[in-house]
Amino acid sequence: MKVDLIILGEAETPAEWTLGDQICVRPDVTSVAALGEKRLGKSPANLWLFWDPSLGVPDPDKVLEAIERPGDVWHVGLRLGMKGLPRLIDTVAPTWMLNRDPDPGIEATSWRLSLRACLIKADVVRQMGWVNPRFRTVEAAALEMGHRFVTRGVFTRHIPWLLQGYAECKPPLLPFEDELRFVYYRYGFRWALWALFRSVLRRDVSLRMALGAWRQLCREPVPPQPEPYQRQRPERIPNVDGAKVSVLIPTVDRYPYLRQVLDQLRRQTIKPYEVIVVDQTARAYRDMSIGEEFKDLPLKLFYLEKAGQCSSRNLGLKALTGEWILFLDDDDEVPPELIEVHLDGVLAFGTRVSNGVAHVPEEGELPKDHGFVRVSGVFPAGNTLVHKDALLRSGLFDLAYDRGQRADGDLGMRVYLTGELMVLNPNAWVIHHHAPSGGLRKHKARVVTYASSRKYLTHRNLASVWDLYLAKRYFRDDQVREMLWLDVLGTFSIRGGRLRRLLKAFISLVCLPHTLLVLRRRAFQAEEMLNRYPQIPRLQTTGPEMGNNVASDEMGSG
Repeated sequence: MKVDLIILGEAETPAEWTLGDQICVRPDVTSVAALGEKRLGKSPANLWLFWDPSLGVPDPDKVLEAIERPGDVWHVGLRLGMKGLPRLIDTVAPTWMLNRDPDPGIEATSWRLSLRACLIKADVVRQMGWVNPRFRTVEAAALEMGHRFVTRGVFTRHIPWLLQGYAECKPPLLPFEDELRFVYYRYGFRWALWALFRSVLRRDVSLRMALGAWRQLCREPVPPQPEPYQRQRPERIPNVDGAKVSVLIPTVDRYPYLRQVLDQLRRQTIKPYEVIVVDQTARAYRDMSIGEEFKDLPLKLFYLEKAGQCSSRNLGLKALTGEWILFLDDDDEVPPELIEVHLDGVLAFGTRVSNGVAHVPEEGELPKDHGFVRVSGVFPAGNTLVHKDALLRSGLFDLAYDRGQRADGDLGMRVYLTGELMVLNPNAWVIHHHAPSGGLRKHKARVVTYASSRKYLTHRNLASVWDLYLAKRYFRDDQVREMLWLDVLGTFSIRGGRLRRLLKAFISLVCLPHTLLVLRRRAFQAEEMLNRYPQIPRLQTTGPEMGNNVASDEMGSG
């Protein structure tokens, strides 16, 4: 294992470095980019440690410890002032999960790296490219590179202990041109234009400065996206045999679908340790023959008189005794190797959270970024395997979402903020049928979806009360406002020819006053919810069952 040390600047006294070669480079974009072109791709080193000598001398033991941790890139960017940067990302992805920074004091996923203290696998650079020399600052170039890495499959982790005895730094000042260049390179021409419009409208920058930056960017082609990162599979992966997987399925009025998924669980290549079904069907319509029909399964049936997706899942979590939890929906169709693929992935990637994908027949192909292994920004409760211990710090489902959307997104946010590496594994797939009745449709929580709003002229996919509650819990007020702006912009979008787009724009313009009124009313309702919630039960650490106490979340505000 050879680790070359790249010192950013001329070190007065070169650090004693026993893991590889030592190279000094000027800490400007041109010099750092040239180093990548000349040496990084051809170097025999396995990893590169970039280091600012003003931070002291790097500890080889900590470097070797980092390499043993899950990840492909390890850095100290959040402690070195990169938190929240670049600010212009808030105009295009304001409430993206990975745009909410974890606590700088914990080990966690973060793409906001700084080359002042950054350990990178050489193979990552060879596949994914290096810093772009068109940026004016090294800091902005590093942010673009980190975003490129994490969105194309590189596990990018913040490990604060790589740097000892150093207080958090103030954020660097990024030129507006670099911030706009970041959006232009990572999100494309149209989103860069939108970011420019919002910056001028918010008076973050003068019109003259904005137009000057735009003229410069228009001369630059958008760099091509690299292919998804192909990591080498570990030579030794622990045996998955003997893993105790509890399958948790809430159900409401969907017995034909439930029978199908239970029958498929019989055929799993790795048998479930137990199957927990929480039935919320009204007593008069309840089918009591399920237990006898599937007595060959390790099935445990529970009943709730009052339907609720969070209360039902929390009830199941109280009862389960396995070490792993597989969340499924009652209208899922699962392949026989689903449990095995999930377990194989968590062991290969060194994680405790495996997020699968769901193919929805009526919605066509999955988005391209769901086709390769990467850090996950979602937590689908219809196809996720999680170790029970990963829920100890995050808590369980917030009862605020009991009859609404985004319960899984809220839990996923809390799991991510505790530092867990959440991995999206496209090989762990299910078919989700979106049953026409039962589930959240019983509470009329799913009426207009993103897909339907892009298909039908009169459909508007506006943020629900629960969307806004989630956003207000974890993001700043200005980020929530940008989210609402994007919602308004989205009402003008539709798939199809020019005539359909013109009709959609006209209808949306006519409906604009109503759109604004609806969003304002829902924002007020979400604010009222914050006075009553969160209500998040927590797992006990002393036994297999969850405590009955209800506690508020420690990570409640952005």
